[in-house]
Amino acid sequence: MIVTLSINYSRVSDIIEPDHLILTPSVPVRAYRDSYGNWCSRFVAPTGLITLRGKGVVADSGEPDPFVPWLEERAVDALPNEALLFLLGSRYCETDLLSPIAWELFGTAPTGWGRVQAICDYVHHHIRFGYGHANPTKSAYQVFHDREGVCRDFAHLAVAFCRCMNIPARYCTGYVSDIGEPPPYSEMDFAAWFEAYLGDGWYTFDPRNHKSRIGRILIARGRDAADVALTTTFGPTTLESFKVWTDELTGSEDAMTSGPPPR
Repeated sequence: MIVTLSINYSRVSDIIEPDHLILTPSVPVRAYRDSYGNWCSRFVAPTGLITLRGKGVVADSGEPDPFVPWLEERAVDALPNEALLFLLGSRYCETDLLSPIAWELFGTAPTGWGRVQAICDYVHHHIRFGYGHANPTKSAYQVFHDREGVCRDFAHLAVAFCRCMNIPARYCTGYVSDIGEPPPYSEMDFAAWFEAYLGDGWYTFDPRNHKSRIGRILIARGRDAADVALTTTFGPTTLESFKVWTDELTGSEDAMTSGPPPR
């Protein structure tokens, strides 16, 4: 098995309590960085039940995702080399099939941030969310036609549309807290969003939640979900259950590290 469940290197300076991966039964684990810089763990799972768990504490600014509406997109020949990969089609983001549709929908939209926002608006309002619509093989093109999906499907379609419009976009997975959100709170799950390259950097967009959120914790980035699968198995497996939580902790550092598990 290969698992990608560790907090991304971009948040390493914020980690108060490391999110060490604990396996029961205990088996040797080897860790490595993949080609995107994501922290991965590999191990051979024994026959029978195996449990993976971990918790960590991360210091967060408490600020929502940046909102910078004046940023413009860059011409393709002015993009940094490392951004070019995220203009290409990928397993779940078929730019060849969606390009004519994207230009028809967003060709007259404002450029830059406004165009990415128009894409997010479209995806949010035209795709119906529901866990019953989850399908591990569903691609952006299928999402566009089915008009339903989960957060990864929202992200895939938005990523594909951005790339069709020559805006680099990369898929992200991680945790999104309910900090600053009114109750009732939904059952927590791993979340998917994306980042678009505008101006001179990457910026977060979330077509599923469709708003800036506080306490977003990145696990991994890639071209699409195929690059950042939480678990990849080489042999038959069955997921028995899982639980995800991201809670706000307050008080001293001692109280934070000894209190209830934050994730």
